[in-house]
Amino acid sequence: MDSDHELRPAIIERSAEQANSWLKDIATELSVGDLQYAYRVLRAVLHVLRDRLAVAAAARIGAQLPTLIRGIYYESWDPSHTPMPPHTLDTFLEHVVSEGRFSGEAEASIATIAVAAVLRRRLTPEATEAILAILPEQLGVRSDA
Repeated sequence: MDSDHELRPAIIERSAEQANSWLKDIATELSVGDLQYAYRVLRAVLHVLRDRLAVAAAARIGAQLPTLIRGIYYESWDPSHTPMPPHTLDTFLEHVVSEGRFSGEAEASIATIAVAAVLRRRLTPEATEAILAILPEQLGVRSDA
């Protein structure tokens, strides 16, 4: 009989590997070893960013994400409510706090900066530019690092 591993579709295996690689990158950026926390950070920040992008831009970015990360990105999305209007740094961070159930704006800021660093490395320059353009300037992630 075939092993359980051989019965899984290759796309699922690759998607899981890619998602874990992204989570490890987030965990490294945050200097934590907790991939569950890295998942919560990635999910929260992706949702807040997605909701601030125009539908076409959100779709272009979603198309670049690995399959499982793309599912996280689109989870509970209602494109009829996007893009949300520009917000102050405080309002932006409040949304990240709420989405990620973080302790406050400092944690949300650190989470956003970590995810922005990973997105910068993993997405095309055009997608990265679209994302960075909607981040509050005060986070300091807009200029090339």
